[in-house]
Formats: sequence, structure tokens, C-alpha cells
Amino acid sequence: MSEPKPAFKPFVSADENPPELTVTSIVIGILMAILFGAANAYLGLRVGMTVSASIPAAVISMGVIRFILRKDSILENNMVQTIGSAGESVAAGAIFTLPAIFLWAKEGVTTAPSLLTIAVIAAIGGSLGVFFMIPLREALIVKEHGTLPYPEGSACADVLEAGETGGAKAVTVFSGLGIAAIYKLIADGFVLFPSEVSWEIKGYKGAGFGADVLPALLGVGYICGPKVSSYITAGGMLAWFVIMPLIALFGASVASPIFPATKIVSEMGPDAIWSNYVKYIGAGAVAAGGIMSLIKSLPLIVKTFRDAVKGIGVKAGEINRQNKDISMKVVIGSIVVLAILMVVIPAIPLNPIGAIIVIIFGFFFATVSSRMVGLIGSSNNPVSGMTIATLLLATSVLKATGNIGTQGMIAAIAIGSIICISTAIAGDTSQDLKTGYIVGATPYRQQIGELIGVFASAVAVGGVLYLLNSAWGYGGKELPAPQATLMKLVVEGVMNGNLPWALVFTGVFIAIIVEILGIPVLAFAVGLYLPIYLSIPMMVGGLVRLYFDKKKMDEAERKDKVENGLLYSSGLIAGEGIIGILLAFLAVFNVKLDISKTFSLGRIGGVVFFALLTVTLVLFVNRKPKSAIK
Repeated sequence: MSEPKPAFKPFVSADENPPELTVTSIVIGILMAILFGAANAYLGLRVGMTVSASIPAAVISMGVIRFILRKDSILENNMVQTIGSAGESVAAGAIFTLPAIFLWAKEGVTTAPSLLTIAVIAAIGGSLGVFFMIPLREALIVKEHGTLPYPEGSACADVLEAGETGGAKAVTVFSGLGIAAIYKLIADGFVLFPSEVSWEIKGYKGAGFGADVLPALLGVGYICGPKVSSYITAGGMLAWFVIMPLIALFGASVASPIFPATKIVSEMGPDAIWSNYVKYIGAGAVAAGGIMSLIKSLPLIVKTFRDAVKGIGVKAGEINRQNKDISMKVVIGSIVVLAILMVVIPAIPLNPIGAIIVIIFGFFFATVSSRMVGLIGSSNNPVSGMTIATLLLATSVLKATGNIGTQGMIAAIAIGSIICISTAIAGDTSQDLKTGYIVGATPYRQQIGELIGVFASAVAVGGVLYLLNSAWGYGGKELPAPQATLMKLVVEGVMNGNLPWALVFTGVFIAIIVEILGIPVLAFAVGLYLPIYLSIPMMVGGLVRLYFDKKKMDEAERKDKVENGLLYSSGLIAGEGIIGILLAFLAVFNVKLDISKTFSLGRIGGVVFFALLTVTLVLFVNRKPKSAIK
């Protein structure tokens, strides 16, 4: 892929026109969009991050289309992952912002957003992301093919081109999904053992440790790798072994509550100290980390925007199906219509000023996102930093123009949500178009596929958000909704000025110190912000990855093993997410599976089961490749 553009030949030539946007690919793609969107919504609300759905969607598609339907079309499989991956991106943008309104509803200051509001916001944000990316395809995907690697897009193309092994790879994903589903059902359904095991440290008041012994966290740790997992764990250790014991020590002699807590420190355990104090320190660190990430990227952002805009509309080579996009007239007309809809639809609380902010910032950040994911990958794209920057400006503008109070805060979240979804979808679309360019797909069909995925997941994500909120509520142990809580704090801080600023600025300066030391600040800050129970199982997954990264073997074998682990881990995440949604559904209807009062294996049982789960990860990483399935 380092060849100059004129010499590049896609896997399927422009002269061929195999099945692509078919009923089969649309149906399977929509199912993948809903499946991975729901799983990622659950994961993001629990740990504050999501994972890419492109590769698992592609391998599942290959397994289904080759095995069950006895068909063989790489472009159909590519269309499935294009539609399916949109679900993950819509879910990420939605769960990072919209639960803030649910949290305000919980406090009694407003009502929860309707299903229609959520669906419209998600659909408009996702559609804008696709339309903003379309004029950039020629400049970013074609002209810079040998320059911008687009890691996830290129990796997905490799998987699709190795389609003859798709059956075996699909088995790996489905195995992880099945094992995680059974494990989650036993742990959080029947409650044979507690899914969160924790201990306080005697003689060191305020300190504690433990783990959520669940499959998704193990999978996330493996996918993130040892470095990111260790940074997250280091942030958790600073909170739970340094800051919290200090709060317990100095607060023990204070006879009255210290704001923002409502009870005295001496009566608090580690969890209470974390939720009343450390959460705000972590929020300050994450906000500062996001903004610093954005500032460091500014030179690249400016160059990205300038270069991308220069290339708009510039076509190269002869016209054929492989360089045909959705018409620019349709793109521009659609953006204008969406801008008008944001103002006239009652479900979206925006005025013309808010709509203008969305279009300007949306196009700017979508352009930046589309190029940055080409350079550094989707996982390192500073979407949260861009959203925080948007919220700071949008809230300030709304406040200055008289849009204050609850309605102003809801409008700010609506603006942030549309831009967050738009930015995430623009990055996803560019990765998918890169995959399509390599395998020889038709761009306008992929762009239609992206829009199908956006609308399917937009309709589904509202139901998922309501279901999870009804079952457990946001802001608690089960679903802390870390990103949305942070966005809520940012908006409240600008609009009302009622934050515990001493705690927030403590987090800000911790983030600055970490940045000076050269440690990736966002990963560290997320660890500081989240309960340590989430970091430790991720560290276990990271250590498994480290073992295979360091083990002596040839590079081809290492690549196979790493890929096995990634696919199995994706299955673990999807499996837990599916059962998490099912358990939420049962909780809403008060169906109880809990047998813990009759029989329970206790905390030791949880540790043992998690150890066995880790063993399954090792076994699947070591799994020998089977002969290709024809």
C-alpha cells in the first residue's frame, strides 16, 4: 500500500460489478449495526470507551454469507461491515452526551429526552458526518493512498481479502460471544458469584481494591494493549491508594460534611469517598487531557483542514463505478435541509444560532476527524476533546445570547451530541471508504450503506438508552456513564458556576503534571476518573497481550495470534453487551433470576471464574489456524 496511486489496483477491478448493496448485505448490516451499537452503548456507559465493530462485523458476515447462504462476495461482506460499524459510532456519540439529560431528569430539573428526540438527534448527527465526509473522499482516500495509512480500514481490508479463512475467524468471534453470554448470565443473571469483588485495606483507611470480573473488561484490556491498560491502572492507583487515603486522613477530624458531600468523611468508605470527591478530580483531569490533546493537535488540525478543503471536488482518472460519490448537489442540499430541520423540529431544542454552531463546528471537526483517523487510527482520535471544546463554546454563546438555565443546558448537550456523533461517524466513514478503496467497492453505494447504518442505529439507540436507564439508572455502580457525567459537569460549570472547583482544578493540574512527565494523559485521566474495579480486569487483558507481544515467535505467527485475540475479545465484548441488554429488559419487567440467597460461590468464586475466563482468552490466542473453508 506504499505504491504510488497510478499503480494501485484494487482487489476487485472497476470492470467487474459483483453483488454489493444487496438485500442480504443490508439486512445483515442492520443487524450488526443494532447488535454492536447496543453492545457498545452498554460498554461505553460502563467504562467510558467503545471499540471498533468493523472487523468483527466483517468476519461474522463472512461466516454467515459463506457458511449459511453459500455465497461468496467480498463486496457484500464489505457492505455489511460498512453498515454495521455505523452502529458503533452512533452509539459512541450518543452515550457520551445524551445520558447527561437523563441525569438532570434524575435530579428533577427536567424530563428525560423522548425516544423521538434521541432518534432525531442521532440521525441528524450521523447523516451530517457522512455528508461532510463525502467531498473529502477523493483528497483523503485516493490522492493520499500511500500517505495516510488508515490503520483500522486497512486491517479490515486485509481481513476481507483473506476471506477464505473467514469461517474460522467467525467461529472465534462467535465463541467469544457465546462464552461471554453464558458467563454474564451466570454472574449478573443468576448471581452465582458477585461480578464485582472488592476489599478495603485495614489500617489504610480510604484505600480499597477489587475488580469487576466480567468478560468485556478483559476483552477491552487485550484490545487496548498493555501500555494503555497500564496507564489507566496507574490513574486508578493514584486515586485509590494515594488521594482517597489522604482525604480519609485529613477529613477524619472534621465534624461537619465537606462540600460536595452531605455526610462527614469519617463515616465514608472508599466508594463514598470516590463518588463524592475523586470523581470531580477525575473529571478535571479528563477535561484537561481532552483539551491538551486538542491543543497539541492544532497544527495538524489546521493543516488537515486546509489540505482537505483544497482537495474538495478534485477528481482524478477516468470516471467509473469506483470513483463515483453521491452527487454534490444532493450533499449540499441535504446539509441545508438538516440545518433547517434542527431549527423547526420541536424534538431538537435548537434555535438558528445553535444550528449555525452545529454546521460550522460539525464540518470543521468532521474534516479533522476524517484525516486524523487516517494518521493515528480511530482509537486515538480526540473526539471527547473536540466535544468538550464544542460544549465550552456552545454553552458560553447560549448563555451570552440569553439561553440560560435548564433549557440552555439541554440545548448545549443537543449541540454537543450532534457534533460528537457527526465527528465519530465522519471518522468511521473515512475508515470504511478506505477499506472499500482497497477491495474495490463502489463509493456511493458505501455512502448509502453508511446512511442506512446511521438510521438503523439511530432508531435503536434510544430504546437501548431508555432500557438501561430504567433497569439501573445512570451515574451508579452498574452504569457510571463517565463521559456523559463529564459533559454534564462541563455544561453546568459554564452555565451555573456551581462546581467544586478546588477538586476540578486539582484534577486539571494532575493532568498537566502527567503531560509534563510524557505519559499519555487521557488514558491516565480516565483511570483516575473511573473506579479501580474497572482498571484491574483491563490490566489483566493487557498483560495477556503483553505476554504474546514479548513471546519469541516469527512475525507471521505473532500476527495470527494477536488477530485471534482481537477477534475473541470482540466476541467477549459483544456477548456481555447482548446479555447486559437482556438483563436490563428483565429488570424492567421485574423478572428475577437471582439465586444468590440460596447458593453463592462468593468473592472467591468470582476470582476463580475470571481466572478461567482469562485461560479461555489464552487458549483462543494460541488456537491453531484451520484449513481454509471454501
